[in-house]
Amino acid sequence: MSQTVELQIEKSRHLIEGLRKHLKGIGGGVTNEEINAMEQAVSQLEEANAEVDRLREELAPKVKQVNAMMVRVKEAYAEKKRTLKGYYPQERWIDYGVPDKR
Repeated sequence: MSQTVELQIEKSRHLIEGLRKHLKGIGGGVTNEEINAMEQAVSQLEEANAEVDRLREELAPKVKQVNAMMVRVKEAYAEKKRTLKGYYPQERWIDYGVPDKR
């Protein structure tokens, strides 16, 4: 759980608890229905955040895999580009998809 979300959930739960204990003394402005709605929203946030955490756990290895693939592709691109630049004059580079200029 992200620390920001976790902190907000904790603060909201404490507020809800305090509101429930002292609802009669608030003197209006806050109803039991509003407290229930807030509690439901906090529960939904908690569930959604748990799902996000699960998705992050699934995503992390995939991101590492994609980053490794990207490194390999970049290295191959740079190597092939160097080879083409060494064998062909600048005017022919564009034929091979190399728009660079010296």
